[in-house]
Amino acid sequence: MAHDADAKTRTNPVPNAKLSSRHWLWLLLLPWIAMIWVPSYNRIEPQLFDFPFFYWYQLLWVLISAVITALVYFKTKTKTKSKSQSQGGAR
Repeated sequence: MAHDADAKTRTNPVPNAKLSSRHWLWLLLLPWIAMIWVPSYNRIEPQLFDFPFFYWYQLLWVLISAVITALVYFKTKTKTKSKSQSQGGAR
Protein backbone atom coordinates (compact mmCIF):
# COMPACT_ATOMS: atom_id res chain seq x y z
CA MET A 1 0.00 0.00 0.00
CA ALA A 2 2.98 2.27 0.17
CA HIS A 3 3.06 2.06 -3.59
CA ASP A 4 -0.47 3.46 -3.79
CA ALA A 5 0.52 6.50 -1.74
CA ASP A 6 3.54 7.12 -3.97
CA ALA A 7 1.42 6.77 -7.10
CA LYS A 8 -1.12 9.31 -5.83
CA THR A 9 1.56 11.90 -5.08
CA ARG A 10 3.16 11.46 -8.51
CA THR A 11 0.06 11.66 -10.69
CA ASN A 12 1.30 14.86 -12.32
CA PRO A 13 5.11 14.67 -12.49
CA VAL A 14 5.31 17.77 -14.70
CA PRO A 15 4.39 21.06 -13.00
CA ASN A 16 1.67 23.23 -14.54
CA ALA A 17 4.21 25.89 -15.49
CA LYS A 18 6.13 23.30 -17.47
CA LEU A 19 2.97 22.14 -19.26
CA SER A 20 1.98 25.67 -20.22
CA SER A 21 5.46 26.44 -21.49
CA ARG A 22 5.29 23.45 -23.84
CA HIS A 23 2.64 25.25 -25.91
CA TRP A 24 5.36 27.59 -27.17
CA LEU A 25 6.89 24.64 -29.03
CA TRP A 26 4.05 24.80 -31.58
CA LEU A 27 5.63 27.98 -32.96
CA LEU A 28 8.50 25.89 -34.28
CA LEU A 29 6.13 24.45 -36.87
CA LEU A 30 5.69 27.80 -38.64
CA PRO A 31 9.10 27.88 -40.37
CA TRP A 32 8.80 24.22 -41.28
CA ILE A 33 5.39 24.73 -42.89
CA ALA A 34 6.59 27.87 -44.69
CA MET A 35 9.54 26.03 -46.22
CA ILE A 36 7.90 22.68 -46.97
CA TRP A 37 5.06 24.32 -48.93
CA VAL A 38 7.20 25.18 -51.98
CA PRO A 39 4.37 26.12 -54.40
CA SER A 40 3.58 29.12 -52.20
CA TYR A 41 6.94 30.75 -53.00
CA ASN A 42 7.98 29.12 -56.28
CA ARG A 43 7.97 32.27 -58.40
CA ILE A 44 10.26 35.06 -59.51
CA GLU A 45 8.20 38.18 -58.82
CA PRO A 46 8.29 40.31 -56.70
CA GLN A 47 12.01 40.93 -56.74
CA LEU A 48 13.91 42.54 -53.90
CA PHE A 49 17.30 44.10 -54.77
CA ASP A 50 17.29 42.02 -58.00
CA PHE A 51 16.84 38.77 -56.04
CA PRO A 52 13.91 36.64 -57.15
CA PHE A 53 11.16 36.04 -54.61
CA PHE A 54 12.15 32.36 -54.38
CA TYR A 55 15.53 33.29 -52.84
CA TRP A 56 14.73 36.25 -50.62
CA TYR A 57 11.64 34.53 -49.19
CA GLN A 58 13.80 31.62 -48.01
CA LEU A 59 16.45 33.95 -46.63
CA LEU A 60 13.79 35.92 -44.77
CA TRP A 61 12.56 32.69 -43.18
CA VAL A 62 16.08 31.93 -41.96
CA LEU A 63 15.96 35.17 -39.96
CA ILE A 64 12.37 34.61 -38.82
CA SER A 65 13.25 31.07 -37.76
CA ALA A 66 16.13 32.34 -35.65
CA VAL A 67 13.83 34.81 -33.87
CA ILE A 68 11.15 32.15 -33.32
CA THR A 69 13.71 29.66 -32.02
CA ALA A 70 15.13 32.22 -29.57
CA LEU A 71 11.63 33.16 -28.40
CA VAL A 72 10.68 29.52 -27.82
CA TYR A 73 13.97 28.84 -26.05
CA PHE A 74 13.55 31.70 -23.58
CA LYS A 75 9.87 30.95 -22.98
CA THR A 76 10.45 27.24 -22.32
CA LYS A 77 13.75 27.15 -20.44
CA THR A 78 13.51 26.31 -16.78
CA LYS A 79 14.19 28.96 -14.21
CA THR A 80 16.31 26.88 -11.84
CA LYS A 81 19.67 28.01 -10.55
CA SER A 82 22.70 25.79 -10.81
CA LYS A 83 24.57 24.76 -7.66
CA SER A 84 27.45 27.16 -8.29
CA GLN A 85 25.10 30.13 -8.58
CA SER A 86 23.05 29.29 -5.49
CA GLN A 87 26.08 28.56 -3.29
CA GLY A 88 28.22 31.45 -4.37
CA GLY A 89 30.63 29.40 -6.52
CA ALA A 90 34.26 30.19 -7.24
CA ARG A 91 35.06 33.60 -8.62
